[in-house]
Amino acid sequence: MAPHHLARLTLFTRAGCGLCDTAKHTVMQLQKRRPFEYVEKDIMDAKNKIWKDVYEFDVPVLHAQAVKNGLPREAELSDARKLFHRWTEQEVEKLVNDAEQ
Repeated sequence: MAPHHLARLTLFTRAGCGLCDTAKHTVMQLQKRRPFEYVEKDIMDAKNKIWKDVYEFDVPVLHAQAVKNGLPREAELSDARKLFHRWTEQEVEKLVNDAEQ
């Protein structure tokens, strides 16, 4: 990994969500071209109840955050950089760029 701030993208998703599948594909296409951490959180998993309470009717949601020395360890509700529902590879790349600044 590069020594600068690396972006972490967290995709909030659920099984059987067609929009989520499309969103993940878009993120994976970008990851082929540039590095970033990628995490998926199934909002229906009991341990992700906090996210279900927030995003139950909004998935897919993509959070981007800068990660330095492994911190923060998880996405946070206050993460300023988010995309909702549908996005293009270019929009995801801008999110990554902004997070790395």
